[in-house]
Amino acid sequence: MTQVSDPDAAETVTEPDPPADMPLTRRGRPVRRWSLKNMSIQSKLILMMVLCTVLAAGVIGGIAFQAGRDSLRNAVFNRLTELRESQTRALGGQISDLKNSIIIYTHGAVTRDALEAFSAGFNELSNAPINPAQWQNIVDYYNNTFIKETERYSGTTLDAAALLPRSNAERYLQANYTALRKNDDNAITMTDARDGSKWSAANAKYQDFFRQIVTRFEFQDALLIDAAGNVVFNAYKGVDLGTNIVTGPYSGSKLQAAFAKAMSSNAVDYVGFTDFEFYQPAENTPTAWMVAPLRRDGRPEGVLALQFPITKINRLMTFDKQWKEAGLGETGETILGGPDELMRSDSRLFLEDPQRYKQAVVAAGTPSDVADMAIRQGGTTLIQPLSSPASRSALKGETGTVVATDYLGNNTLQAFAPVPVRDADLHWAIIAKVDTAEAFVKEAAFTKTIVLVTAGMIFGVCLLAILLAQMFVRPVRRLEQGAQRISAGDYDVAIPVKTGDEIGDLTVAFNEMGRSLTVKQDLIDQHRKDTDQLLRSLMPDAVAERFKQGEETIAMEHHKVTVIFADIIGLERLQVELSPEESLTLVNELIRQMDAAAEHLGMERVHTVRNGYLASCGLAVPRLDNVRRTVDFALECEQIVERFNADTGHELSLRAGIDTGRVSSGLFGTPSVVYDMWGAAVNIAHQIKNGSPQPGIYVTSRVQEVLQETVEFTPAGTIAVDGATEPVWRLSETP
Repeated sequence: MTQVSDPDAAETVTEPDPPADMPLTRRGRPVRRWSLKNMSIQSKLILMMVLCTVLAAGVIGGIAFQAGRDSLRNAVFNRLTELRESQTRALGGQISDLKNSIIIYTHGAVTRDALEAFSAGFNELSNAPINPAQWQNIVDYYNNTFIKETERYSGTTLDAAALLPRSNAERYLQANYTALRKNDDNAITMTDARDGSKWSAANAKYQDFFRQIVTRFEFQDALLIDAAGNVVFNAYKGVDLGTNIVTGPYSGSKLQAAFAKAMSSNAVDYVGFTDFEFYQPAENTPTAWMVAPLRRDGRPEGVLALQFPITKINRLMTFDKQWKEAGLGETGETILGGPDELMRSDSRLFLEDPQRYKQAVVAAGTPSDVADMAIRQGGTTLIQPLSSPASRSALKGETGTVVATDYLGNNTLQAFAPVPVRDADLHWAIIAKVDTAEAFVKEAAFTKTIVLVTAGMIFGVCLLAILLAQMFVRPVRRLEQGAQRISAGDYDVAIPVKTGDEIGDLTVAFNEMGRSLTVKQDLIDQHRKDTDQLLRSLMPDAVAERFKQGEETIAMEHHKVTVIFADIIGLERLQVELSPEESLTLVNELIRQMDAAAEHLGMERVHTVRNGYLASCGLAVPRLDNVRRTVDFALECEQIVERFNADTGHELSLRAGIDTGRVSSGLFGTPSVVYDMWGAAVNIAHQIKNGSPQPGIYVTSRVQEVLQETVEFTPAGTIAVDGATEPVWRLSETP
């Protein structure tokens, strides 16, 4: 037999001898071949729990990961879809509002009358000459202003000779208005050239009306075009004023096609809407038009053409640059695309950082000159290519979502749809997108969470298995820890009883011991607290601390201390008349009020004897005004006695003696100690208090000299002190 010492057992365990053919270790122990049967219960429990946990965590984690990832992706797509739909509705509503406004204006008599007046004025100018100076002004304006601004803005070089006005009416209007305009703000306020023409008279009458239309609805221009295609009015007096959109230098534009449709339409509320194009008179900026016919007696006499405000579309599509607030994060945006697969709104990255936009789009395949043109024109409308599966599908009338590369070269989640616009030959697509790197941040965090949770579960199960294997020693360890806490002074120990065996009984007894020690400690703490409170009621805190430290002789000398001895006259007689309980209640109430007054004025009560009250000021806490405070205290005590007399009908009075000077304080007696104060000032205060049978406040010359300027005193005799005579003063008036 082999004897093995078990470290967790109190006796030696005898194991059977191993078989003769079993190999031994260097220490002589048998080498056991590994098998499930040879594993310890602790090892089996750990292995079982780990395997079950790994299997369950793998299955549950896989299902949760797949479901969570799909849910997060769907949430992103749903958000993009919601933004796409809301932007589509908002854009439709915006266009509808503008259409309604132009319908109201074209149905009104003012607009029709204006067309008639401008047409008559324009026809009158067919033979109107201009002088050479005026013609030179026109040429200079085209060469020095219009051509240069167009080239600077769009990079396009125009031939001024091909654009100069041809007809007399066109030349006359541009000489008197266009060539004289300084800027848009100036042009919109040009009302009368004061040339005496009918056209100028009409302009003076109607210019403000059209200025209101343009500025209120943020249109970029307003044109009146007669039935022949002549631009008889232009709110900003641009280079298209007086031109013919059918035969003139700007023919072939989308405005011409819209004009033709409007003139041929029989619909009562017809409003044509054009797509954006580069319009030369507007310095080749992207321009769209809303065109409505002007009828008189059912016959179209011309059209009102309003240049659509690209700024409104950009504010709408960019959420007024509040992308984050709209829920698009750091990279999301909504954009419009046309059938030419060019943008109809501005890029977010362009608005935020044009140079970073250029780097991104050029890296993604956009030609560098295209990016430069966008920067030069200050926008990406009709410039930035938007070729993507989403835009092509939307232009086919399809709606959906897709993961695809955008114009910046980033992998993005995109929600796309066509944009329906009634009575308009428009084929726009709207795309709401966000980078996958940003959209899948939550997915990545979710994946990381799943992995960490699964690993944590496995790790936790391993720990749990180890803890379960050691569950039999835990009650003993809890008792050990409890004993250590009690030895450290923590008696609030309560060990839970989890078993009904001997260890459970021991735990119950241990808890009872802890509760008993807690009660005893509470009694000791309360006794200490009561003792400290009693000491501090009998002596100053500093003296009490020295006494607690074991000092037997405590005496201190103090300078510039004011002492008051006060007697309540008539109290002894009253005590004889009252019962002991009533007498004690009366005395306690008076002392309580005097103590409150002393605390308020910074006085320090030394002790009380029957009907006497000894206090000082400047003893424990030095005070410069200790004399004044003591006198004020004496006056307050007089008022306390007077209030008592008024409330009870008794006739008590106060007699007090006050002196200031040097005193000593300390403890007397063994083993019982008493805190007291002595010295010349104490003796003199006591003497002058007893020196007169009459109530009042009596002071020495030292007190009178300090307060003589603020308090009135009267002589009250003298007292003998150490063979010398000292005058006594009586307080005669309250300060």
